[in-house]
Amino acid sequence: MTIQKTSKHIVSKKRANTLQLTATALSSAMLLASAGALAADEAQDTKKLNTVKVETDAVAADYKAEKASSPKFTQPLVDTPQTLVVVKKELFQQQAATTLSDALRNTPGITMLMGENGNTATGDSIFMRGFDTQGSIYVDGIRDLGSISRDTFNTEQVEIAKGPAGVDNGRGAASGYVNLSSKLANQEDATIGTLTAGTADYKRATIDVNRALGESSAVRVNVMKQDAGVDGRDEVENNLQGFAGSLAFGLGSETRTYINYLSMEQSGIPDGGVPTVGLDGWYSSVYAAAFPNGPKVKPVDSENFYGSTSDHNDVNANMTTVRIEHDLAEGVTLRNTSRYGHTKQEQVLTGVNAVVIPKATAADTASWQVARTRQGKDQSNQILTNQTNLTASFDAGGVKHDVTSGVEFIYESQLNYTMAVPFVSPTSSTAVTQVAANLYQPNASDVFQPVVRTGAKTDGETTTYGFYALDTITLNPQWEVSVGLRADRFNTKTDTITRQAAVTAPAVQIIPVGTLLGREAHVTDELLSWKIGGVYKPVEKGSIYISYATSELPPGGSNFALNTDPTTQAAGSNINNPNLDPQKGTNYELGTKWNLLNDSLFFTAAAFKSTNENEIATNPDGTSTAVGEKQVEGVEFALIGAVTKAWQINAGIAFMDTEIVRGNRTAANNGAANNEGGVIQWSPEVTFTLWNTYTFGNGLVIGGGARYIDNMMSSSLTSEQAQATRSVLEFGDYWVFDVMASYPVTKNVTLQLNVLNLADEEYIGSLNNSGARYYPAQPLSARLGVNFAF
Repeated sequence: MTIQKTSKHIVSKKRANTLQLTATALSSAMLLASAGALAADEAQDTKKLNTVKVETDAVAADYKAEKASSPKFTQPLVDTPQTLVVVKKELFQQQAATTLSDALRNTPGITMLMGENGNTATGDSIFMRGFDTQGSIYVDGIRDLGSISRDTFNTEQVEIAKGPAGVDNGRGAASGYVNLSSKLANQEDATIGTLTAGTADYKRATIDVNRALGESSAVRVNVMKQDAGVDGRDEVENNLQGFAGSLAFGLGSETRTYINYLSMEQSGIPDGGVPTVGLDGWYSSVYAAAFPNGPKVKPVDSENFYGSTSDHNDVNANMTTVRIEHDLAEGVTLRNTSRYGHTKQEQVLTGVNAVVIPKATAADTASWQVARTRQGKDQSNQILTNQTNLTASFDAGGVKHDVTSGVEFIYESQLNYTMAVPFVSPTSSTAVTQVAANLYQPNASDVFQPVVRTGAKTDGETTTYGFYALDTITLNPQWEVSVGLRADRFNTKTDTITRQAAVTAPAVQIIPVGTLLGREAHVTDELLSWKIGGVYKPVEKGSIYISYATSELPPGGSNFALNTDPTTQAAGSNINNPNLDPQKGTNYELGTKWNLLNDSLFFTAAAFKSTNENEIATNPDGTSTAVGEKQVEGVEFALIGAVTKAWQINAGIAFMDTEIVRGNRTAANNGAANNEGGVIQWSPEVTFTLWNTYTFGNGLVIGGGARYIDNMMSSSLTSEQAQATRSVLEFGDYWVFDVMASYPVTKNVTLQLNVLNLADEEYIGSLNNSGARYYPAQPLSARLGVNFAF
């Protein structure tokens, strides 16, 4: 390693036990299915309206996938020794789900975060199996940079690989990764679209046109436009437009070429959140001192908007991908993929912070205020990559080998300009204070401070050269062994410019002034990841497997921002310190997978133990070292596919036990563990998801589902004193129920109605780290759509 430096009321429901959860889940599924089954005779049960199925995704959908899209997975899902979940477009389109976050609700073990300082307020902030996975999102096997919200209008299926997957992608989180597989041009002529309207002024239109240009070429154009408010929130807007084009040559021949282009634009008024005041578990030391015996403070209206109508979130993302495939021989295919992608995000967000309680009028809650800060984000991300993959299937030494190997060259960069309101004076690093809002009656017409570039910035880049090889060895019809290895050499470089205060303040300050100080740091190192698995097939349709996998995440591996401050480098108090070793993830897994009912239904079960080492921990003397360790143990079950020809189901449940095995020990608490032994935040013990539909003989589809999230902690701290300093430490469990119905009015046109959060459950959708603010979850809402297909 080389280092170079220069200069409404949300309540917490009583927790259900495992038996109650399982019974409720199974009974809801059986009741919904039996209601449909009793209404249709056997003749109707055998009708699938095949024409309608081809032409519109709203009827007779098929949830079960056979394989992942990546050539790095050579075996069908039933023979892959890893928890690998595939969510097909037919499923999330039935749910009126349009974002990646919506699609991920179809697998357990995933929660969403709110984030800090607006950094993840508009993005897919994913916590999976106890670990942050935001930096491990891919599109067609290539990392997708930026904390943005991804739309699924051009997505064929979403694939979730759980557990460390360094062999698949190189550096990454201990939890695994998420991959969006894009729609491609094909030789079937089709025109498919939707027109949808709903509550909160929701309007969305999509059209997907595919045309064969000849015997071996085709073109596909996919367009989306959305103008929408956000259910349950005043002022907030989420507007989108997207274009995707795919051009294919050589289809059906030995050499196939795909040229794909994607452009996405996002605009609107972002959401800075709502104060957690008055929610169950809310705590304020000021209030507790003034009112040791109450009274209880009422929550604020969850529709309140505390920002400015001038707040904005503008995203522009473009990517061009060229993929060439050539069959060298029977069972041998060479693929080369090149991509250039660029994402630009400009955002101004007003976030709420601590509650301000005037001492003189503390008893009058109408005088209470909430502090606000204006935050800016000006970020650009780039990626340039070329990947070459060779897959080969052959017999050698009396055994079958399915080999996939390749090399990857990747350049990634991220440029962040520091945005802030002007300073109190150029000799101070203190920004002008934004006027506080009335807690219960905020006014979007208040005077808001401008947010400008300060002159400071962080410019980071990572260059990676990687090689990988995986081999699945079929010893006989009952036994398979898979091994994989990946080696990466990377170089991460970060240049920062910070502003020092000016010695003499000018009479009038218009923009930040002072001396700009530049620093640089870089790190060059190697990463080595591997995995091994064994599969036993007692019968052709089922498997029992065991596997072990690793991953590594070096400093700056998530955000390209190495710590360039020599003082904090010496203290080792930042995980992006270039002096530190990479975080190391490992995963043991024992599971079983079965194709049931003539391969129409897929059942999986897995027990796992995931560990992440080399996280920052604070020693009793105040120094910090990368010796922290987090551990997650759990079991997960899933059932996906068709129970009958009319009844489709997607269900999953996960149980997790999380722990900080080695954590912070500070001198302030005499070396006692501050979070050691605590649970991992944002990681509920139980998560459950269910969606199922029944298709009647006349094409009517009735469906519905349920989701359950157990209690979650917003902190891993174990000290009672430390817990008492947080606004909300724990937020309660909840159930959410959704229903849908669709009916083909003609063979080409289908009406679809979705009712979301049928019981109008009030709960915290996501919470920030301090517990001071939250996003209210989507209340009772509806979408009515017209699906057409020709």
